[in-house]
Amino acid sequence: MKRKTEIQHLPISERVAGVVTEVDGLALLSPAELPGGAAIARGSLVVRYGITFLGKPHLSIVPHLVIADYGEMLNGDEAWAFLMKNAHLYPRADVCGYLNDGGDDMVALKQLDFDYPFDVFVYRRNEDNRPLAKLSALVAADPAPYPERLRQYLPRFESLNAWLRHE
Repeated sequence: MKRKTEIQHLPISERVAGVVTEVDGLALLSPAELPGGAAIARGSLVVRYGITFLGKPHLSIVPHLVIADYGEMLNGDEAWAFLMKNAHLYPRADVCGYLNDGGDDMVALKQLDFDYPFDVFVYRRNEDNRPLAKLSALVAADPAPYPERLRQYLPRFESLNAWLRHE
């Protein structure tokens, strides 16, 4: 009898170099520590993206496995591409992932809000399930060193003063 290969749970994870600074109770990612705040983490960090629950924007899931209606299992970039392009076509498909409190869950796609802004979480290591913080903004004059997906989902400000004026 042929054995089915177990598919690995693999969330979209991107490495970034920088400092996460807490300013006014919010976590900001920047290339260097920001004045007037406390550094939460620095160095090589991992960012992941959470999709919020419909009607519960305080709760989100970081997908690590998608089980399509037709039985196909997807992870990593394939899973993310499926979610971004086909989620509305397969509302009964399931997504497995890490909740923003680090717990593991499985939900139907129809329970997720793909129109609400995605959460951007930061982790120390790839192995971590629980985020250090939910990022509120990228504070960087030059965004080029940061991944495209991060720049797409995280508001960017040229400086801390620009962010403070915005808030």
